[in-house]
Amino acid sequence: MTTTPTTTAPTRTYASLRAAWIPLAALCLAFFVEMVDNTLLTIALPTIGRDLGSGTTALQWVTGAYSLTFGGLLLTAGSMADRLGRRRVLLVGLVAFGSISALVVAVDSGGQLIALRAVLGLAAAAMAPITNSLVFRLFDDDALRMRAMTVMIVVGMSGFILGPLLGGTALAHVRWEWLLVVNAPIALIAFVGVRLGVPADRPEDLTRDRLDLPGAVLSIVTIGLACYALTSGVEHGWLSAATLGSVVGAVLAGVAFVWHERRTASPMLDLGLFSSGTVRGAAIAQLGTSIAMSSVMFGLILHFQYAYGWSPVKAGLANLPLIVTMIAATPVSEWLARQFGHRIACLVGAGLMAGALGGLAWGVDHGYAAIAASMVVMTIGLRTVMTICAVALVDAMPSNRTSIGAALNDTAQEVGTSIGTAVVGTLIAVLVTTRLPAGTWSHELVASFFHGERVTYALLAVVVGLVAAGGALTLTDSRSTDEHH
Repeated sequence: MTTTPTTTAPTRTYASLRAAWIPLAALCLAFFVEMVDNTLLTIALPTIGRDLGSGTTALQWVTGAYSLTFGGLLLTAGSMADRLGRRRVLLVGLVAFGSISALVVAVDSGGQLIALRAVLGLAAAAMAPITNSLVFRLFDDDALRMRAMTVMIVVGMSGFILGPLLGGTALAHVRWEWLLVVNAPIALIAFVGVRLGVPADRPEDLTRDRLDLPGAVLSIVTIGLACYALTSGVEHGWLSAATLGSVVGAVLAGVAFVWHERRTASPMLDLGLFSSGTVRGAAIAQLGTSIAMSSVMFGLILHFQYAYGWSPVKAGLANLPLIVTMIAATPVSEWLARQFGHRIACLVGAGLMAGALGGLAWGVDHGYAAIAASMVVMTIGLRTVMTICAVALVDAMPSNRTSIGAALNDTAQEVGTSIGTAVVGTLIAVLVTTRLPAGTWSHELVASFFHGERVTYALLAVVVGLVAAGGALTLTDSRSTDEHH
């Protein structure tokens, strides 16, 4: 995730990280809970499927609905924060996030859970870009800002990857609903810390430009219909009226979005920014990283628990290579950028991701060691492309548009998460089964599942490689590795 600095002086700053521990901890906590919620329920999908009687297409929407609304509303939330106040929007988002999470106790069907997750994504969108931007308001010193942001990035990425492990550990002791209920007290603690330690926005720091509500609606409709077309193809047929209608609707909404953004006085997303090859390429490459990460995490959770019959805790622990490598690979990605420049380093990362997905296509029926090795290689590629593209995208923006660059980066990642989850869920439903059976799988079903995975990961190796490499080709030879603004 990228950072979103403010250019005006805050009303209160701190001389050290220790002095700012209350607001910094609160912002980190808010960032952690919104990131961990991207993947927390992934480990519980088999349990949820059995408990609520949901098939693979419904399960993919349990995770996809959150990412869909989260990604679709990020730009809108950033725009609202610039008008209504960043701290104010974050506080409202925390209250909504905690309250909505607690409502999971009333859920008794897959459809209700999907709806709750979608609304939860709306609340999270009011938090994500703002938690990062508010960190910059705590300090005047650039070195302190970068140290604080390093903490934030590690916390956020750890939350995204630790979700399955934390969820699996909790499932050994409590029902799956508690994975969401726990958000309520966490959000409350973060609310108190932000309220006490983060300075309020000054009226002169805010803009009075109107919100681009039509643009927000059109972007959500475009992404939503495009993702729904995948599941509709499985449930109703690829040439059915529902599927074809979704595809046509997505295209029309996308065209309307572009038309509107080019003509409105206050666009949600200034499409002129994409005239920069660096901005365009970095956003596209980020899309590829999220498709890779979300598809692998979704697919392997099903693999470990169903094909291997592992417990949720053991399946969560199986993700440790992702967690360790995500943190340990940071020096590698920085070295590649300094040594070869953004373009070449990003191409190397794209090659590692594509190669790792190809390795998974071979390794899914060759044991955990082969899978773990592919996970390590993929994560090195992920970390490299994510870091370089985040830096390149923000550095390429005009000085008064860095917040839009940060939101664009986050949006590309969330859209990629929605696409990756939808693609894997759809392909497994097509190639294996639309309803995951309870209990031990038969040898025939496991063999069918392995075949479905081989096809899925081989296809993703091509798609992710082309998307990430295509984006990388338009980057510059810059050797910058710091998200300075």
